[in-house]
This record gives sequence, structure tokens and C-alpha cells, in this order.
Amino acid sequence: MTLPDLNSEDGRAAYRRELRRVGWRWRWSGLGLIVLAAIWVALARDGAQAWAEQGVIVAYGLLAAGWVMVISSIAMRTRHHRRRMAELDGVAR
Repeated sequence: MTLPDLNSEDGRAAYRRELRRVGWRWRWSGLGLIVLAAIWVALARDGAQAWAEQGVIVAYGLLAAGWVMVISSIAMRTRHHRRRMAELDGVAR
């Protein structure tokens, strides 16, 4: 992997794209689980479904799993960014 060129606008844009790609599957999957769980909780709370009591427990589990995925993807991106900046510091010295 080449070092990011943060001195030019194109280099910064390329680095932003690189950071956006890190953990994107986890991030979007987590957000999908959060939305699905929120809909599930809303339906179960209204009592519209026969499985309302168990449904709320499962939905809260999905909600927790979704947040874990989103936070994990943020941690992956932060770790990647720190590693890349350490590469730049090693070259600059």
C-alpha cells in the first residue's frame, strides 16, 4: 500500500475514500440491524403481533448486535487511520 499524499487535494480525497471503505460492510450491516430492530420493537410494542413478548427481547438483542457492529467498524477505521499516520511519521523522520 502506498503512502497517502496529504499535501494535495486529490491525495486527501483519495485518503478519505480509503477510510470510508474500511469496515463499510460491518457499518452498513450494523445500521441495517438497528433499523430492523427498531421496526420490530415498534411492531411488538403495539401488540400487533402474537409474538410481541418474545419479539421485544429478540429485537433488543438485534439492536445491541447492530450497535456492536457499528462501533466495531468505527474502531477498525480508527486503527487503520492510526497505522497509516504512523507510516507517514516513520517516513518523515
